[in-house]
Amino acid sequence: MERARQGPRARYREQTRAEIKDLALRQLAEGGGTALALTRIAKEMGLSGPALYRYFAGRDDLLNALIRDAYDDAAAAMARAAARSAQGSRGVRARLHDLAEAYRTWAIAEPHRYLLIQGAPVPGYVAPADTLERARAVLGPFLPLFATGSPGPAVAATVDEMTAWLAADGTVGAWVARYAPEAAGPPDTPAGEARAASALAGAVLAWTQLHGSVSLEVAGQFAGMAHRGGTLLGAHMEMLADAFGLDQAPA
Repeated sequence: MERARQGPRARYREQTRAEIKDLALRQLAEGGGTALALTRIAKEMGLSGPALYRYFAGRDDLLNALIRDAYDDAAAAMARAAARSAQGSRGVRARLHDLAEAYRTWAIAEPHRYLLIQGAPVPGYVAPADTLERARAVLGPFLPLFATGSPGPAVAATVDEMTAWLAADGTVGAWVARYAPEAAGPPDTPAGEARAASALAGAVLAWTQLHGSVSLEVAGQFAGMAHRGGTLLGAHMEMLADAFGLDQAPA
């Protein structure tokens, strides 16, 4: 609807920006973040360098757009997976596996975009501050799952550190409250604080397990080995579910 209200000039600008981003993504797929070259993009599009800068102020501006798009797409995939998984009578442990597999599926389908946001930093580039909220949106669906947990001794130290983080940074508490309101209220009671800390610790630990396993698979590090990436990730999620006392594994 919004697109239909745009004038021809605005539509042309949007189409050109999309084409520039598509070519940039192709460069990323071919050579990673260091391969991004605006001069090559301009040449492929038949534009002069100055003309290209009418659409993006420079390499960093283009990277900002690509990173925002990647985070937003990943977050949308996770939100869809969470909504599907919440239907019916699937237990919390099964839903954790659903979310982990959705994360892995998106990364494998979009390896160059995944590595752009989770791989090695592009030299000389500093991501914009708003990517933090976008990254949190990707992990947000994990929060309500771990809010139901009963963390055991193996993760007690992490839960303690998350409790301190919640007390020190209001934005973290707001993030937990947005995705797991039941974990954040009443926040000033021991039970509320414990649920919020469990939710945060679980989400952070899930992220580290996802990042490690999925990044290795996307980078091709499992080539020649006998296991499937999904099998390994599933084992990680089972151990994490056990550590947080999530419900019993489905039969």
